[in-house]
Amino acid sequence: MRDQIVVLAVVLPLLAAPACVLLRHPRVTRLFSLGVVAACFAIAVALLVEVRGGNVISYQLGGWPPPLGIEYRVSVINAYLLVLVTAMALVVLSFHSSGGPHRVPERRRHLYYAVFLLCISGLLGITITGDAFNIFVFLEISSLSSYILVSLGGHRRAVMSAFYYLVMGTIGGVFFMLGVGLLYQATGTLNLRDIAARLEPSLDDRSTLLALALLVVGISIKLAVFPLHHWLPNAYSFAPPKVSAFLAATATKVSFYLLAMILFTIFGAPFVFGELQLHMVLMPLSILAMFLASGAAIFQTDLRRLLAYSSVAQIGYMTLGLSTANAVGLAGGLVHLFNHAVMKGGLFLVVACLLYRVGSVHLDALAGVGRRMPLSSAALVVGGLSLIGVPGTVGFVSKWYLVSGVLERGWTAAAVLILLSSLLALVYVGRVVEALYFRRPAADHVRPDLREAPLGMLAPTWILIAAAVVFGLTTDWTYGVAAEAAELLLQGGI
Repeated sequence: MRDQIVVLAVVLPLLAAPACVLLRHPRVTRLFSLGVVAACFAIAVALLVEVRGGNVISYQLGGWPPPLGIEYRVSVINAYLLVLVTAMALVVLSFHSSGGPHRVPERRRHLYYAVFLLCISGLLGITITGDAFNIFVFLEISSLSSYILVSLGGHRRAVMSAFYYLVMGTIGGVFFMLGVGLLYQATGTLNLRDIAARLEPSLDDRSTLLALALLVVGISIKLAVFPLHHWLPNAYSFAPPKVSAFLAATATKVSFYLLAMILFTIFGAPFVFGELQLHMVLMPLSILAMFLASGAAIFQTDLRRLLAYSSVAQIGYMTLGLSTANAVGLAGGLVHLFNHAVMKGGLFLVVACLLYRVGSVHLDALAGVGRRMPLSSAALVVGGLSLIGVPGTVGFVSKWYLVSGVLERGWTAAAVLILLSSLLALVYVGRVVEALYFRRPAADHVRPDLREAPLGMLAPTWILIAAAVVFGLTTDWTYGVAAEAAELLLQGGI
């Protein structure tokens, strides 16, 4: 039974998606989707408990042993991502309000839940499969459903943003598939562990190097690595707020796992970071992302775009940890994967609360809102402090281990730049706090009837914001699992 639940994590939301289309009733489909995601979360937690300490669970589809058949393989790093994706999906689906602007129309609500479940299934499939072509299939499932979710924003620019996201995502998918094809040509197999074993004698071949380049560029587009990030700000800004919260917390995180797995498991750290010295490219791009994206966030007047550019900067922190190729730095990147999901997911849910009551998240419209919506505003402040990296929040934990990792590599300048980039975060978070608490609303923005968001919206929001504090004070679970996953990656495991 332990092996069977591995495949259930992917199959449950995949089968539940068409069921939502048949059920159609908005409330019934919402409760049904919540039940399915809750079951997937329970499965993910059970798998994580099972694989802690170095255990691995392997499920062979159709009874065909790998490398002939498709293998679903769960180790600590896979289970870590499974818990993150299902937990964020559960919180976002539980976020509920009765009406309000920027909401998916009721006649499309069952389609929204169906596509949402398809997206979850695709993300979980990418995480759990041990087959390269299967990754491509699930990558396309999650991507196509993400495009649809973004287009549901109810604005013309949402459709244009979804189209641009589709174009960039398609380019990334083509690059990834071409890389997989070259690996299959070189090794004659699609099983990830089998590819890694057979690839070692031909690592210096031109076709292998081209495969690596195609895979890295293709995944970097999906991950929004600077300077391939241009699809992200518009997609996050014009999608429905709950969709932005979910995608910001999960989609780029799964892409980060995929990039780490390609570099460390298939090609190996000694080749990628020793012989090819990929860190000489990845580290400068990461630092540029931290500064340029944070600089762009400072000049944004819309809170959604501010948080979107902040996400690009935070991805820079994750890829910087990846470029260290040591246990502490890689663990820092992996723990930031979780920490950023928690704080940015919470912040985008705050955006949804503000849009529900205020109708706009332009900084001028938010003037003085801190006094009228104290709980939502406080959640925004706590999430912002975590973005800065204030001690006692998850942002501090991430930056502590990232600084430790780069110092271990002897990159003192990079450590200083991490600290300086936090000052830029202080500036753009400070602009929001100043608008909320220290600015008076303009005459045309005065709302005497303005009140706090409903409990159904505040409770999920504060679950994530509270988690940003709880996991900032106790790191035994988050950093413990991330450190174990980092060791596994450095050993070339999956």
